[in-house]
Amino acid sequence: YLLGYFSLDQIKSPQWFLPSLMLTLIRPTMFPVLRNEDLKEMLESNKESLKLEAMKRVVGLIAKGKNASELFPAVVKNVASKNIELKKLVYVYLVRYAEEQQDLALLSISTFQRALKDPNQFIRASALRVLSSIRVPIIVPIMMLAIKEAAADLSPYVRKTSAHAIQKLFSLDPDQKEQLIEVIEKLLKDKSTLVAGSVVMAFEEVCPDRIDLIHKNYRKLCNLLVDVEEWGQVVIISMLTRYARTQFTSPWKEGAVFDENNEKTFYDSDSEEKKGQIEAKPYIMDPDHRLLLRNTKPLLQSRNTAVVMSVAQLYWHLAPKHEVSIVTKSLVRLLRSHREVQYIVLQNIATMSIQRKGMFEPFMKSFYVRSTDATHIKTLKLEILTNLANEANISTILREFQTYVKSQDKAFAAATIQAIGRCATNISEVTDTCLNGLVLLLSNRDETVVAESVVVIKKLLQTQPTQHSEIIKHMAKLFDNITVPMARASILWLMGEYCERVPKIAPDVLRKMAKTFTIEEDIVKLQTVNLAAKLYLTNSKQTKLLTQYILNLGKYDQNYDIRDRTRFIRQLIVPSEKNGALNKYARRILLAPKPAPVLESAFKDRDRYQLGTLSHSLNIKATGYQELSDWPAVAPDQSVRNVEVIEPVRNLPSSHTSSYLLACLF
Repeated sequence: YLLGYFSLDQIKSPQWFLPSLMLTLIRPTMFPVLRNEDLKEMLESNKESLKLEAMKRVVGLIAKGKNASELFPAVVKNVASKNIELKKLVYVYLVRYAEEQQDLALLSISTFQRALKDPNQFIRASALRVLSSIRVPIIVPIMMLAIKEAAADLSPYVRKTSAHAIQKLFSLDPDQKEQLIEVIEKLLKDKSTLVAGSVVMAFEEVCPDRIDLIHKNYRKLCNLLVDVEEWGQVVIISMLTRYARTQFTSPWKEGAVFDENNEKTFYDSDSEEKKGQIEAKPYIMDPDHRLLLRNTKPLLQSRNTAVVMSVAQLYWHLAPKHEVSIVTKSLVRLLRSHREVQYIVLQNIATMSIQRKGMFEPFMKSFYVRSTDATHIKTLKLEILTNLANEANISTILREFQTYVKSQDKAFAAATIQAIGRCATNISEVTDTCLNGLVLLLSNRDETVVAESVVVIKKLLQTQPTQHSEIIKHMAKLFDNITVPMARASILWLMGEYCERVPKIAPDVLRKMAKTFTIEEDIVKLQTVNLAAKLYLTNSKQTKLLTQYILNLGKYDQNYDIRDRTRFIRQLIVPSEKNGALNKYARRILLAPKPAPVLESAFKDRDRYQLGTLSHSLNIKATGYQELSDWPAVAPDQSVRNVEVIEPVRNLPSSHTSSYLLACLF
């Protein structure tokens, strides 16, 4: 029993062991686990210390995820306590359970209203938080009045809480939208960094289309951005990204010349050579556009990965192309974070690397796969390395891929083979090298590697089939040893598509398939029927009987797709009185030249979603996603963002001037 708590060496030393043993034995009695009945007694006692201790334990239970709703009547009695610490804990409890115990919470609503006038700002904020957590339509007018009062509170913490309450009230009663917009408009003018993030979040929830509310506050938000708390920064950057896309012209215009200073040099002023270029006006970035880019740049050093990702997407969607590379180092730095962060960052880098390979090419080694990486991280790194491949670095990347193919992670090894196939199609100089390497993999012991190699070779052979009839023969020899259905189906498709190049081998493969047709997978059966039809048209002397046998087997197959395909093929290739017209076109239908498949990145179309969003991560439009608008052809009036600064003028009597100056000094 003792060895469960102490090591043998510790037991042998009595001067250490005896005190430790005593502590172990008395520990359960020092901190007893109290039942709900005991906690109720403590909460209903007359001693403040007992109540406080009970509330600490109750909040501790909530923090551990345990249900403490039975204690609601006993807790709510202490809402009017004069002890500040106790009252704070009671409000924490009520925020958690007010929605579940609405009837009991409504009984204390007058107490919450009184607490809204409490001298302590934390009590005022907690009371508003509890009030907005009671989801009962009857108290909507009371909540609205409380939010309006809190929005004018002297404490920025209370004003921040009122911004949070706006979202709760809007979800409870959307009809209050107009009144809530008035409160949001008032809070947007707030100069406190504590309030900024919360009110912008309320703006995004209640009225994201009311861009006119942002005009006068745009510059203030840009300047406050660095000092706002981190999650507020994320919300503000997201909102300002959408705002900028509606108010500024595109910096990505072809042939645009950046001339932000718009100042002519002395010698250029009268130059005749420049007169012909007046038609192509230089791009002059709006000062407010530049203000946003300049004020978000320091946030790339933030410790919060969400902030860095938000700034990266802002630069991606708003900055001139030659400035986007600023975000590269910061994104690569995030790859040292947890795997959950790595997954999102790598997804965004994969999208970015398709359009602008040069951004991440200097950091290619950062995307090399580590043995400790999870499979989904490995696959994303593989995707990025494939996107970065070009004539200069392909030899290095292929050497890296050779190592990956030997991985014990079968899914990753299969993804590597697909990546080699993409490199072969994108870079013609290495197509033959990649193809020969994939053929060598056909002798691999691992079925998954062999199967994936067959599928990729099939796609590569479609690009240049005339040069590689030997490879097709080699794959036919390996056919008996391959058991993966997709790989067997790929080989059968190759045999049928290029049956005229292997006239002796293709009929023999069909003969073997006739023996095992009934036990094959459905995808293999379909390709067997196709092979039989193509051989019937090109080599009917050898394969006529085999084809009829296979069509008869397919006619009575359990799968209706195979029965349907069999009937169609029979009517198409076997001449009869009914289908004489269709039979003439059988060769043109079945043996028509087919375009080679294009091996593309899975992230090619993800740029239609804003980077860093849930929709981009899932590649599906998520609920609540707001699309970025296209750049306006002509910039809207920029004077809407001008704010009149009225400085108060003090007219002091001359007799009081000296005393006023002394007061200012001291």
